[in-house]
Amino acid sequence: MSDKRSSEGFKDDRPLASEAEAKAVASAVRLRILRLCLDRPLTNKEIAQRLDANPATVLHHVRRLVDTGFLAAQEERTGARGSREIPYLATRKSWALRLGEEFKSDLSTAMLEAFRTEVAQVSDPKQVNSGRLGMRLNEEQYEAVSRRFKVLFDELAEMEPGPGARPYSLFMAIHPDAGRD
Repeated sequence: MSDKRSSEGFKDDRPLASEAEAKAVASAVRLRILRLCLDRPLTNKEIAQRLDANPATVLHHVRRLVDTGFLAAQEERTGARGSREIPYLATRKSWALRLGEEFKSDLSTAMLEAFRTEVAQVSDPKQVNSGRLGMRLNEEQYEAVSRRFKVLFDELAEMEPGPGARPYSLFMAIHPDAGRD
């Protein structure tokens, strides 16, 4: 996979994910691991520390992501006290696959859980730039809004980090408003 970010995840001609691949990304913990390893390789221990999780549990998730091609082991390195460490880097494969309908609910749930967890870790809520908007759309308008999301993600995925760039995450969703009629 290219190091360049791509929003292929929105294209309809992408290959269909296998059941194992779909299940691998339908986990909030695994989505968070992929995000942590997006820009630089991290060892299992480093991932566990950042997630504040048990290293054995994290290793299970890391192995699942490696087995399905979402994480790639990098060159082994020597850690503290001469220990052998294997850092892992996200392959960006999740953008290159299309999920079958039977897995979209699980992925949406995992994405929402990962989003809530990550936003809760932001020390100052003023740093979260968010908004909500209630709309009434017919099917054609809904499809137009969805296409604009795709275009925006394409543009943002192609953007090269500028000088002093810091990591940010973007979460966008459009959903039926069940509380309104």
